[in-house]
Amino acid sequence: MTGLGAALLASIPSPGTWGRQLRLYGIMIALGVILGLELARRRWAARGGDPEDMYAIALWAVPAGLIGARLYHVITDNELYRGANWYQAFYIWNGGLGIPGGLIPGVAAGAWVARKRGIRIPTGLDVVAPSLALAQAIGRWGNYFNIELFGGPTTLPWGLQVRDSIAAAQPERFGPGLTYHPTFLYESVWNVALVGFLIWLDHKRVLRPGRIFALYIGGYFTGRLWVESLRSDFANTILGLRVNIWISVLAIAGVAIFLAIRGLRRRPDDSDEPYEDCHRWTPGGDADVHANDDRVATSSDA
Repeated sequence: MTGLGAALLASIPSPGTWGRQLRLYGIMIALGVILGLELARRRWAARGGDPEDMYAIALWAVPAGLIGARLYHVITDNELYRGANWYQAFYIWNGGLGIPGGLIPGVAAGAWVARKRGIRIPTGLDVVAPSLALAQAIGRWGNYFNIELFGGPTTLPWGLQVRDSIAAAQPERFGPGLTYHPTFLYESVWNVALVGFLIWLDHKRVLRPGRIFALYIGGYFTGRLWVESLRSDFANTILGLRVNIWISVLAIAGVAIFLAIRGLRRRPDDSDEPYEDCHRWTPGGDADVHANDDRVATSSDA
C-alpha cells in the first residue's frame, strides 16, 4: 500500500454538507462560550469572587466580541460582500468570525463591566484568560462542520478528507483524492494546551497580576502565526504576507514589550484580591468579609 493510500485510511473524514445545514458552526461557538464561562465562574469563585460577576461580564463581553469578530472579517475580506452580496455580511452562520477583531471590543466591554462591579482588572483578566482559550478551542470546530479554512495538501495520517463533490465545485482550492492540513484542529489543540499551561502557571503564583492574560495573548497569537502560515484559503495580504500574520507578529511584539517594561515576576506588594476594596464575596451571601479573613475558598478550577 502506498503512503498516500495509508494516509487516506487514517485520515479525518469530511463532514459533508450536513454540518452547515444543522448550523453546527453556531452551535460550536455557543458551546465554547458556555464551557468557557463555566470555567471562568469556577476560577473566580476560587479567588474569592462572586461567580455571578462572570455572568454580568459575559452579558456585555460576548456580544461585543462577536460583533467585533464579524466586523474584522467583513473588513479584511470585504471583497466577499461587495455589490449584490452586501447582505451576506449578516450571515454569521455561514462562518466568518475573526478572533483578533473580537478580542479588543470583547475585553474592553468586559473590563468596563468589571470596573463598575469593583473588580481588580488584572486579577479578573488572569481569571478569564484560560476561559477565552477554551472557548476558542471549541469554537474552531465550527470551521470543520462548515468545511472551511483548511491548509494545503498533506499525506500525514491526520489529513482531512474533502468530498469529491466539494472538490469539484472549488477546483482552485481542492483536488479529488487529496487530504489537507486540518488547521482548525491544529489551532484547537494548541488552545487546549494553552488552557492547561495557563492554569498550571497561574497556580504557581509566581507572576504579577495581569501577566497570565498577557501570556494568553502572546501564546494564542504564536499558535495563530504558525497555523496561519499553513492555511491555503484566500486572504488579503500586505507586502506578500496574510493580514493575520501581520496581526500575530504585532500582538506578540506588543506582549514582549509590555512584559519587558512592566515586569513579569511577582513583587511583594502585588495582590490577587478580587475586588478593589479588598473585600471578598462569601458563598453564604451575607456581608462581605475583609481580605484578612482566614477562611479559604473551597472552589477549584475545572
